[in-house]
Amino acid sequence: MKVYFDTIGCRLNQSEIEKMASQARANGHELVARAAQADVVIINTCAVTLAASSDSRMKIRQAARAGRARIIATGCYATIAPEEVGKLPQVSDIICNQEKDNLIQGILGKPAAGGEPAASARVPLPGRQHRTRAFIKVQDGCDNFCTFCITRIARGRSVSQPKEEIYRDIGAALKGGVKEIVLTGVNLGSWGRDKASSGTLVDLIKGIIADFSPSRLRLSSLEPWDIDENFLEVLTLPGFCRHLHLPLQSGSQGVLQRMGRRNTPQDFLNLLEMIRKAAPDIAITTDIMVGFPGETEAEFEEGLEFVRSLNLAGGHVFNFSLRPGTPAERFPDRIPPAVRKERSERMRAVVESSRLAYHSGFSGKVAQVLWEQAIADNGIWQVEGLTDNYLRIRAEAETNLQNELSDVLLLESRSSFVAGKILPGKK
Repeated sequence: MKVYFDTIGCRLNQSEIEKMASQARANGHELVARAAQADVVIINTCAVTLAASSDSRMKIRQAARAGRARIIATGCYATIAPEEVGKLPQVSDIICNQEKDNLIQGILGKPAAGGEPAASARVPLPGRQHRTRAFIKVQDGCDNFCTFCITRIARGRSVSQPKEEIYRDIGAALKGGVKEIVLTGVNLGSWGRDKASSGTLVDLIKGIIADFSPSRLRLSSLEPWDIDENFLEVLTLPGFCRHLHLPLQSGSQGVLQRMGRRNTPQDFLNLLEMIRKAAPDIAITTDIMVGFPGETEAEFEEGLEFVRSLNLAGGHVFNFSLRPGTPAERFPDRIPPAVRKERSERMRAVVESSRLAYHSGFSGKVAQVLWEQAIADNGIWQVEGLTDNYLRIRAEAETNLQNELSDVLLLESRSSFVAGKILPGKK
C-alpha cells in the first residue's frame, strides 16, 4: 500500500509521523512524496491555536483534492474536535492521541504477503516532510495548568518515553546518517518524573552524549521553571547545541499570573543571566503571546519593555487564541482583534530587532553549519542550514552539501538569514 504522511505544528508532531513512517515501512508499505500518489494519507493535526486548527482542515482538504486516497486524521485537532474532522472529505478514520502509537498496526496492518523486516536505520520521509535532523520523542503530555493551553486536554498527563525506546530511536537515526538529534516533547523538562528509576532530563542528556557522541544534540523547548543549576552542566558538553527555546508568554507579571504560569518576569531574567554566565554565546529564543484576556495597555507596554531588555536571539509572537475547554475561555475583557493585531506587530518589531542584533554579533566569525537544504542553480548549489546556536545560514557551494557539516565565514545578517562563505579547503 502507498502511504503519504503530512503534519503541521510542533516538532513533536514531526517526530510522531517519522515514527509512524518507520513502522509503515517495516510492515511492507511504500512511502510516497505526494498525496496524489497515495492509497492512504495520514495527517497529524494541530490545535494549539485557531489558526492551527484551520491549517489542519486545509491540509485534509488539500489531500482530498489531490486524489482519491483514504484519509486518516490523528493528532490534537482530531482528538479535541472529532465530529468536525469527520465531516471533512475522504476522512475514513479519526485516531486520538492516546491511540496514535497503534495507528499503523491497528489501521493499516501488515500486507497479506507479510511485512518486511524492521528497518535498522532511519530513512527520511520523502517529499515536503523530508528532514535531515532527527526529531526524537522522549515525552508526551503535560502536568502544568496554563489557563490558555489546550495541549494538556488534547494529550493528557505527562508520560516519559522509556530510555530503551529513546536509545533505539537515536541509534536508528545515527545509523541512517543523521548528524543532529533533536529531543522533543510537550513538556520536555518533566522527563523521568513519572518513572522513579529513570533519572532526570539532565541524566538523559548526559547518557546520550556519553553513549552515542552525536555531532549535535539539540532540545526543542523547555519551560523556564524546569531549569536549575544542575542543568548548566549540559551546556558545555561536547555536541550539545548552544540554543535554548524558553517560552516566556508575557513580560507582564499580572498577565503571567492570569495565564497560570509558574514564573515571574524577574525569575525569567535571573534564569537568562545564569545561563549566559555559563554559556556566553548561547542563543535564547522564546514564545510571546499578546492580547490575553484583560491585558491592559499598561501591561502590554510593561511586557514590551521587558522583552526589549532580554536581548533575545529570536522568538515567535502570536495572538491569544481562545480554545474550547480551557479556563481562559471564560475570562472576561477579551481584547478586540484590531488591538491584538497592533500589539502583535509592535512586539514582533522588538523581537526582530533583538534577533538582528544577536546575529550581527557573529559577523566575521567562523561557525560550523549543518546544511539542511541544497538547490542547484546553473551549476552552483544554493545551500541553507543552521549553526549549533540556531543561526540560519545561506551560502553557495560547488556540490550538494545536504546533511554535511562545513566551516563557514559569517558575513552580513539579512531579514531571515545570515549570508556565509564556505571556507576554502572545507566542504
